[in-house]
Amino acid sequence: MSPVKPKDQPPVKDLCVRAQQASRRLAGMSGKQKNRALKEIAAALERRTSEILRENRDDVKEGKAARLSGALMDRLMLDEDRIKEMAAGLRQLAGLPDPVGEVVEGRRLPNGLELTKIRVPFGVVAVIYEARPNVTTDAAGLCIKTGNAVILRGGSASLHSIRMLTEVISGALIDAGFPPDTVQLIESRDRAPLKKLLSMREYVDIVIPRGGEALKEFLIKNSTIPVIYAAGGNCHVYVDASADLEKAAAIVVNAKAQRPGVCNAAETLLVHKDVAPAFAPLIAAELAARGVKLFVTPEFRRLAGEKTAMEKATDEHFATEFLDLKIAVKVVDSLDEAVEHIARYGTGHSEAIVTEELAAARAFAARVDAACVYINASTRFTDGGQFGMGAEIGISTQKLHARGPLGLRALTTTKYVVMGEGQIRT
Repeated sequence: MSPVKPKDQPPVKDLCVRAQQASRRLAGMSGKQKNRALKEIAAALERRTSEILRENRDDVKEGKAARLSGALMDRLMLDEDRIKEMAAGLRQLAGLPDPVGEVVEGRRLPNGLELTKIRVPFGVVAVIYEARPNVTTDAAGLCIKTGNAVILRGGSASLHSIRMLTEVISGALIDAGFPPDTVQLIESRDRAPLKKLLSMREYVDIVIPRGGEALKEFLIKNSTIPVIYAAGGNCHVYVDASADLEKAAAIVVNAKAQRPGVCNAAETLLVHKDVAPAFAPLIAAELAARGVKLFVTPEFRRLAGEKTAMEKATDEHFATEFLDLKIAVKVVDSLDEAVEHIARYGTGHSEAIVTEELAAARAFAARVDAACVYINASTRFTDGGQFGMGAEIGISTQKLHARGPLGLRALTTTKYVVMGEGQIRT
């Protein structure tokens, strides 16, 4: 297994300067040009699949040697189908409306000035992500579509893969007539170049993390550049007193076990005491059958029975985003207690209630503070593609600028264009 040998990269500041210069050209690119570039990248991914998979195999070998969790290995691994999905995502992106130049509002002022507010690119976007090579194409595609230059800094576990993906993307962009510095990669495995990048506020307009809470906290402490927090999800499913238990079981199993290593998977189950006697043994068996390890409160364990392997839940379990086949479980006395628990431990990502009572659904939706609140549906739907936005660069858990799936419009800002006929202010 060959170690990653970083190329002789220019200093981080030089990358940022070049990205800013590229962004000025990108701002004038037409929608047709951008769509052509996306299709060129998609074709290049398919054409060079064997090279990408060869590099990914080295990442997988290193990941196994480092004993990464099963969920992280699932995120890391590429195959022909996943590369086809990445290419299909870029083609789908090419088919979406271009938000750049979109008129947000317009009006004529009493003095005759024509005021128009339009969408424009940010300029330079930095995307910081962990062990998911597909984020490379997601981030590059979204930024190209919105006329932004992008600086990528991927996780060390996927460095072989993302370096090859960036090479493929850059080659396709050059063939499409785009600036060669439209998409750039910081290859270092240590954090010194990342800290330098986070100080480049003169050149970089926005930082978007794609990872867990640890990455989010690192950026909060170190970035001088505005950050859109597309971070971790400690998501909950609350089974209310009026819940249809068959429906509830299907939702919980899907939210936890369908793909446990993603940010919209459920990490905690809250069960109302009135349905716990019937629901606890049912859901414990369903989860155990799918290999899910349960960390439970004493009451849930008593109701579920001793046949299922369970451990006692602690505060640490309730605060943890497992990203694995693990879940914390608690019996609660009321909807109020469920809401309070979510307020204490949740990360503002995705929260769900299963209920047949309209008043409970409305109360939960109004009082739970999260980017996405679900009534009788799995948290796994928090995704740009599922929401009909096409690709997304992450799920924002903050409240300013954008919240929830970050699609194309979230990668734009606005400016006012004011048309006059010689007016002067008196």
